[in-house]
Amino acid sequence: MAVLLLPSEKIERNVIMNNNDNFKEKNEEVDFDDKVINEQEIAEENVTDALSELQNEFHREKDRYLRLFAEFENYKKRTSRERMEMFKTAGEDVIYSLLPILDDFERALKEIEKSEDDTLYKGVVLIHNKLGETLKAKGLQLMDVKAGDTFDADSHEAITQIPAPDKKLKGKVIEVVEKGYTLGDKIIRFPKVVIGQ
Repeated sequence: MAVLLLPSEKIERNVIMNNNDNFKEKNEEVDFDDKVINEQEIAEENVTDALSELQNEFHREKDRYLRLFAEFENYKKRTSRERMEMFKTAGEDVIYSLLPILDDFERALKEIEKSEDDTLYKGVVLIHNKLGETLKAKGLQLMDVKAGDTFDADSHEAITQIPAPDKKLKGKVIEVVEKGYTLGDKIIRFPKVVIGQ
């Protein structure tokens, strides 16, 4: 069934139809724009995620680098310290093996002093002093322990206890039987002492 419209109604119908078409086109454009915007948002999120991942990886690698650098610095310090310690005590075994010879020289000097041969005594003193100075140059130091000093178990070796001749010497060193020596800060031979009881 056909409907007849007046010309004014036709114009009105065309306007309404045009408005509907425009509305549909605008909605379609909005949908298209929404799709474009959504794709852009997704692309931006992907870029942001990738950037965040790269930043996290950068921070992990930077942390790893700093740890490796710190380990290397510690290694250098430790090896330097060990090398210095090794140089200080490099000849410890040799020096320790020479200590009985030094003791023998001192005993020989005491015996030669009793004899009347002055040149023999001077010659042995000269050799003893030369050996002592050479060892001192290598870092050997005589521990200063004498009768009357307080006994210290950390730095003295007690070989025996005897009754103290005086109450003041109770718990103190009465006699030094064998001298003690240090090499650098390390005691390589403890002095052997007799203490009062």
